[in-house]
Amino acid sequence: MVVVNMGKNMHKRHTRKKNWKELSPMARFGTIVAATVQLTLLIAAQTDINRRPAEEIRGSKALWRFATFVNFIGPATYFTVGVKHRSTAK
Repeated sequence: MVVVNMGKNMHKRHTRKKNWKELSPMARFGTIVAATVQLTLLIAAQTDINRRPAEEIRGSKALWRFATFVNFIGPATYFTVGVKHRSTAK
């Protein structure tokens, strides 16, 4: 028979999330900066998808529209992988 120690120290404590008023000024600032960057990337990617011809985008526009809503990863992936970059060599 195996005995497993499930004492007080073995359980994870559930901590309540802090609300906006409980955050420090630096935490508030960091949250605002991150949200601004995320929103800017999203708008830039959506605008680029609107304006760019489908032939210059790898995959479907609908798929990339959806993918850009995934935090920072979606827009960054769209700009690095989804856009066909023109060759600069002539």
